[in-house]
Amino acid sequence: MALTKDKKNEVVAEVAEMLAASKMTVVTKYEGTTVKAIQQLRREARENGTKVKVVKNRLVIKAIQQNDKLKSADTSAIEGMLLYAFNNEDEVAPAQALAAFAKKNPTLQFVGAISADGVFLSAEEVKTLAALPSKDVMIGSVIATLLAPVNDTMNALSGNLHALLDGVEAKATA
Repeated sequence: MALTKDKKNEVVAEVAEMLAASKMTVVTKYEGTTVKAIQQLRREARENGTKVKVVKNRLVIKAIQQNDKLKSADTSAIEGMLLYAFNNEDEVAPAQALAAFAKKNPTLQFVGAISADGVFLSAEEVKTLAALPSKDVMIGSVIATLLAPVNDTMNALSGNLHALLDGVEAKATA
């Protein structure tokens, strides 16, 4: 069933709003993927704050052209059966969600991504992003690195204190 002009305008407005709010929008081919699999992908992606939508490419291009930041984005790769993954909080989350799902369902193939700055990333760049650890893991790694000298100092001091107490105890019993 064809969309009415009003419905198309609503879809363009919704996609334009999602593009403006999204830190990274990942574009993926889904040809050959079942509807049930796409529904499963939507559920799994929602867990990390990613919203997955299937929208006509022409409407997505109109939404991109409405956004001042994204007007200069290269839209030549936007063709075929595509789905779009949006995330407002994390740049890497959409790529990770799609990559995790693509391991179980190899019919998904990255086309690229549109950054919040309007830069179109290649499929290889998106695969590299998907391989990065999550934002929370990276923050934890930085904190652990920053705390390492403090922990090492505390361990050294407590080790010396134990040795001193052992020596005093040995003198007292002798």
